[in-house]
Amino acid sequence: MITLIILTYNEELHLQRCLESVKNLAERIIIVDSFSTDRTFEIAQNHGVKFLQRKFINQADQLNWALENLNIDTEWILRLDADEYLTPELYKEINDRIKTIPHNVNGIVFKLRVYFMGKWIKNGGYYPMKLLRMWRNGKASIDNKMMDERMNVLSGEILEFNHDLVDENLSTLVHWTDKHNNYSTREAIVRLDAKYKFLNETEQLVHKSNKQFYLKLPLFFRALFYFCFRFFLKRGFLDGKQGLIWHFLQGFWYQFLVDAKIFQIEYLAKKENKTVKQIIEEKFNFKF
Repeated sequence: MITLIILTYNEELHLQRCLESVKNLAERIIIVDSFSTDRTFEIAQNHGVKFLQRKFINQADQLNWALENLNIDTEWILRLDADEYLTPELYKEINDRIKTIPHNVNGIVFKLRVYFMGKWIKNGGYYPMKLLRMWRNGKASIDNKMMDERMNVLSGEILEFNHDLVDENLSTLVHWTDKHNNYSTREAIVRLDAKYKFLNETEQLVHKSNKQFYLKLPLFFRALFYFCFRFFLKRGFLDGKQGLIWHFLQGFWYQFLVDAKIFQIEYLAKKENKTVKQIIEEKFNFKF
């Protein structure tokens, strides 16, 4: 009744936990891997799941390829990241309700609970983040975007389940900052595209109203504004030392880095009399 899809790259730290949390829930588990060099394949093999490898472009491209090419024939599709896992309560809720979901419901939304350095980040406006992670086969599509891709139900209703999906990355801050440095380049590109329109239409960022407001604020100031909003007005300080690190890095440092890259790209484009796309390709070694 359920096919589970997991996208992986060097996830030996998380994959075992993820697979254990869905044991006996899904009829079929498919891992689409981006040529991991650690024990990811070994762990997948030990669990008897289908394991495929494909060059990674972005999350949306990878998931779309899986949906279009893997002959999925179950009624429902569930998507998880390798560093996510189902709480026992959510496992039971899916198992108990899956056969009685009304036929007009084509999408299921879960509440995402983020842990950072062992601390549940409850404040700062961060919980609950609601994500559509389960849908009827053929009834949803993913935004083809470099960042902030989301599943969208094509027709029918959406049902919100009561219990939580957990996101708990166990990697060090070295890994976290490296990953977010890469994300920040992509984020800078899609924000620059809002101004210069150099991406293909299918890759262009679809702005939400709250992001539109944020992007109208001045560079650098908006990162500080966002951090203060989260940490003070949304009471992120209640999340303790881990919350301070999380909200500062994710809510200020990352956003400031995005703005710094935007500033540098525009500066270099003007200085060298080139387009921003040329600067991104030449100086940031980014291939479109």
